[in-house]
Amino acid sequence: MDKINTAKTKARNVAKTQAKKVSKQTKKLLRIPTDRALNGADVSEARQYIADYWQKLERLHQKDDESLLGLPNPYLVPSYDENASFDYDEMYYWDSYFMVQGMFDEDHQVLVVGILENLLDLFRRFKVIPNASRTYLMGRSQPPFLTTFIFDCYHAFNLSDEWLKDAIEVAKQEYETVWTGVKKPNDRKVYQDLSRYYDINMLHDLAEAESGWDMTPRFNRKALNYLPVDLNALLYKYETDFAKAARIFGEKREAAQWDVIAEARKRTMNNLMWDNLRGLYYDYNFVRQKRGNVSSLAAFFPMWAGMVTDEQAAALVKSLRKFENKGGMATTDALPIGQYVLGSMPTQWAYPNGWAPLQYVVIKALERYGYHKEAKRIASKWLKGNLQWFNNYGVFLEKYNVVSPDKPPVKGVYPSQTGFGWTNGVFERLCRDYIDKS
Repeated sequence: MDKINTAKTKARNVAKTQAKKVSKQTKKLLRIPTDRALNGADVSEARQYIADYWQKLERLHQKDDESLLGLPNPYLVPSYDENASFDYDEMYYWDSYFMVQGMFDEDHQVLVVGILENLLDLFRRFKVIPNASRTYLMGRSQPPFLTTFIFDCYHAFNLSDEWLKDAIEVAKQEYETVWTGVKKPNDRKVYQDLSRYYDINMLHDLAEAESGWDMTPRFNRKALNYLPVDLNALLYKYETDFAKAARIFGEKREAAQWDVIAEARKRTMNNLMWDNLRGLYYDYNFVRQKRGNVSSLAAFFPMWAGMVTDEQAAALVKSLRKFENKGGMATTDALPIGQYVLGSMPTQWAYPNGWAPLQYVVIKALERYGYHKEAKRIASKWLKGNLQWFNNYGVFLEKYNVVSPDKPPVKGVYPSQTGFGWTNGVFERLCRDYIDKS
């Protein structure tokens, strides 16, 4: 017993020594400037970490193997930690879009376009882009960024119109089959031509998982009853992207038809979801025929999609104060704590947590309407909050406590991950947009 205790003591001492070394190493990294803008030297260590980390996330799995679906090209998984009990080998839909945001350059063209081609291949095979490339995740999808991904690649890499036409055709089929389907396995378009998140099992929590916000107070654990702001803004973006593509191909009549469809969606969303008094969009409970009461960053998706008026944009900018904190934008405003303890399900997509995809959407929304000062301020807060954690612990996180950046984020249904794919991708993109170009 004494020998065991001695061994344990030695092990603890070794661990303490290693921890001190790690602490000294991270303290050698840059200190976060609070009184000035970040520069290239401030973020160099973090960006090198990100560049080195991608090789840990890259996979090539070309044949179906038990539950893991084969994909033709290499892809990225959200995170990897050899010491974690929770691991990934599958490719995720909306994660992939945000992971590649810092990769729209010549060196990464093959990887980025290959990931998009994997998504297109999944739809061609299964008539759905699943939540992830697993057989057991085929019953739902994830927030649809396909047309945006297509046009990002088309413009960044000067791809051919023939390539664009083929890719947009797949997106049209996804739009029609999945997102505007009216019966199983895609019973999503349910009220006034607007759509909901869904899962083939018709369970509210699984439909909420399709939203990517699993879990959130937005839907009060009844996601099937809600028309989500973000989803319908994304579908408006599909419709305007289809119109844009049609004009590129010289199909003026088709473009005009898509314009009419997009305008109808915008009008309905404004009628049902826009709260002029509060200056925000809210998810609409079509079963109870009333708006939800949770203010969230989903309200900025219509601005990102380009469907708001200048007056609405100004109101949304005024509403930033509901969400803006020291480390960036909180996912929801600070509602009473009781609203986050819904049943026994943790709601990690809520205050005080902030997530990289939502920061990116808000920043791009602000840029689109000319609010560059506000966009830069939020980007700076997010970058500094990420850096603070990186400098202390040497890793990036999947989400952050933006209210108190020195504290861990609120935990969710799944184990918290380090690494982390979409955080890394958005961090690198914001460095390119707001530091490299300054």
